[in-house]
Amino acid sequence: MLWLVLLLGLSKPPTAMRTVEIRGMEFHPAVLTVAVGDTVVWVNRDIVPHTATASGRVKAWDTKQLSQGQAGRYVARHKGTLRYSCTFHPTMHGTLIVR
Repeated sequence: MLWLVLLLGLSKPPTAMRTVEIRGMEFHPAVLTVAVGDTVVWVNRDIVPHTATASGRVKAWDTKQLSQGQAGRYVARHKGTLRYSCTFHPTMHGTLIVR
């Protein structure tokens, strides 16, 4: 029976939760590869507030201000390479690759 479900494409691939830590005024890891459907969580470990905000004309996400210990989430819905930065500290950059 399982083979029939797989054959018909009715099963969804498992999704994952991936974490990016914000510490030392950097995103760790700076480049992260995820699958469509995965959730990315940014956790601020610094004492100063940060954001993780998608770059470009269309803002795919914006965590808004994250104080120390707070987290923001984004569910990757479309394939592509998305760049992001902290709106408070524009020298902080990261890349999210969605496959």
